[in-house]
Formats: sequence, structure tokens, C-alpha cells
Amino acid sequence: MPITSDLTLDAAKFHPSSVSEETKKINALFEHITAKGPQWHEIGIAKYRQMREIGKTSMPLPVYLPGAREATVPSREAGRDIPLRVYRPDNGQPSRGVFLHFHGGGSDSSLKMYANKCQLTAVSVGYRLAPEDPYPAAIHDSFDVAEYLVDHAEQEYGGKLLFIGGESAGACLTALTAFQLMRLRPAHRLAGLIFPYGLFDLTLGLPKVFSFTKPLVVNVEELQQFGDAYVPGMSTAERKHPSVSPLYEDMQALASASPKQSLPPALFLCGTEDPLLDDTLLMSVKWMAAGSEAILKIYPGAPHGFTIFPGVESAEEAAAVTIQFVREKLGAAM
Repeated sequence: MPITSDLTLDAAKFHPSSVSEETKKINALFEHITAKGPQWHEIGIAKYRQMREIGKTSMPLPVYLPGAREATVPSREAGRDIPLRVYRPDNGQPSRGVFLHFHGGGSDSSLKMYANKCQLTAVSVGYRLAPEDPYPAAIHDSFDVAEYLVDHAEQEYGGKLLFIGGESAGACLTALTAFQLMRLRPAHRLAGLIFPYGLFDLTLGLPKVFSFTKPLVVNVEELQQFGDAYVPGMSTAERKHPSVSPLYEDMQALASASPKQSLPPALFLCGTEDPLLDDTLLMSVKWMAAGSEAILKIYPGAPHGFTIFPGVESAEEAAAVTIQFVREKLGAAM
């Protein structure tokens, strides 16, 4: 009887032959746009954000849903509130819980999906951004909002905080926040976490990041610029601290100390043409090694940020998987 591996992946997902012609064409277009587009570290972050608001960068226009309302929660800093964007289900029926979202680029685009497809109140955090506000500003804002919702979500939004998710850097905030809640609010059990193409290692030293030089949405140079802005002056050893890079968290110990003896169920999504692919692979395996449920979905040829490009086949597939995951975990939590 042949030896079988204790861990398996669908190797075909990583083979170039699995990349569809549509994806190849889209990637070629994105690569051209990225190479010709402005870089925030060259023109300045203020100007770059202005250009993004009018569609003059390589990223799609930010989506601000007219049905979302503004709200705030108090910060740990006296006299300052943290802004939120809140989207409730359009059908007017009671919410089944709260989905806390940490954006990866300042857009409401996923809030409507979680609200209307999953009957959740979707809350997006306007956390402070680097380079103006480097680490730990975003982390503190994320923790403050999550802890507030654990204590007040039922009263203010009609349901418990059940899910947390976020794309790219938002996935890093998601993991750190979930771990924080496990420590400080151990009785509160999250139903699930969503991690699209997450940044989990701020050292940026994993092989896929280090070798990814093509200008396809983001590459190693862009990520290094981001890292230097977010954690300025930090050494590689300092960036490995689990309060900065969740990949280095002792997940087995954290799971063992929890009432359920596990981390919350998690969904990881990433494309093979993403410099953060290794982040996703390693994080999901560590999640499983901690005795916890991790579902890993790989999209052949998909670039970083693929879920925010409407109409793209891989984005539609990822949305369907995400909705199914949330609905299944929501049903188990009720």
C-alpha cells in the first residue's frame, strides 16, 4: 500500500495549464495598467488617494454604498472616535449577527454581499492608515472596535459579533483581532473568519514575496514600501513578533487555552499569481496544525486583490464560496 501524505493539496491548481485564457488576458491588462500607473511612494500618499478616488490609479474605484450609514465607536484615546460604515440587510428583516470587516483598500464593496446574502449587519472599520499613522494605530483601532462590538453589538445592531474578515492587510488585522479576542474575551466564540489573500508575515521574507517582481497589482517592491511605512524602523526580528505578524503566533497554545480547544473556523482564499500566496499556505497549515478548521481555496492565475474585480470568473467563484462558508457557520452558531 503506497504511503499517503497527512496533508494534501490539489497540485493541479498550481500548474500553469490550469490558468484560464480569461485570467491570462486579465493579468496582462492588470500588468500593463500597474506598470503605467502612479506609485504612492513616488507621488505622495495624499495625491495617490485623490487619484484613486477618481479612477486614476491601477486599482478600481472605491465603492461607497449609498445604503451604508456612518457610525462611530469610542477609541482608547480620550476625545477620539473610530469611524464605521454600517450596512444592514436591505430586506428589513432582523439581522442574524454582525460581520466586522477590515478593508484592504478603503471600499464598501463586500458589505452589501454579507448583509443581503447572509442576513448580517456588515460593519467596516475606518482604521487609521500608514504612513500618517504607523503601527500600532490600525491595530489599536481594530481591537477597540472588536471589543466594543463584543460588549454592545446585540444592543446596538440586534445580534452578536459572529464573523470577522478582511482582504490583504485587512486579513492581518483580522487575525490579530481574533487572537486578541480569544485572550481578552475568551467566552465570546466567533463563528468564522474570512482571509482573502492575507498578509501575515511583515518580514516580507517568504519565497513567493521575495521573488515576485512583475508589476501585477502589487509586487515585492510595493510590499516593501508598504512595510517600511507601516512599521518604520522595525528590524526583521521585531517584525516577527506575533503582535505584528500573526504567522508567528503560537496558535496551538492559543487554541489549547480556549474553551473550545480550537481557533475559530477560517476560510483562506488566494490566487497563484499573488506574492502573498506563501502567507496563505503557511497560515492555513498552521491553523490546521492547531487542531482547527481551515478551508483553503486556491484560484489558478488569480492576482492579488482578485475578489474586488467584478465580473471576473475567479472573483465570482470566491464570492460564492465565501457566502456558502458564512451561511454554514451561521447555521451552526444559531
